[in-house]
Amino acid sequence: MDFLVRMDTTAVHQIPDRERKELIERESMRGREFQAGGILRKAWRLPGKKANIGIWSARDADQLTEVLESLPIWPLITLDITPLATHPLFAEPAREGQE
Repeated sequence: MDFLVRMDTTAVHQIPDRERKELIERESMRGREFQAGGILRKAWRLPGKKANIGIWSARDADQLTEVLESLPIWPLITLDITPLATHPLFAEPAREGQE
């Protein structure tokens, strides 16, 4: 199951520089693990904001919650999570040239 996850990371930027740098390093390592494991499929920064969005894959909402709670920045982020369903346009093979 896929989810659109929006993370507001404003609070991360309010902690002392040294602590923030160490936290971001740990967060990057964890993110790479999720990317390699197919859990974090794609991510984008939101220009002008201290936020990002990403497509995350998990068995269900409970597994996604476990994954997100394991992030080093978990206590400092605000999330907006939207479950995604397949759009009919992508559910069937393209019909071009079949008519």
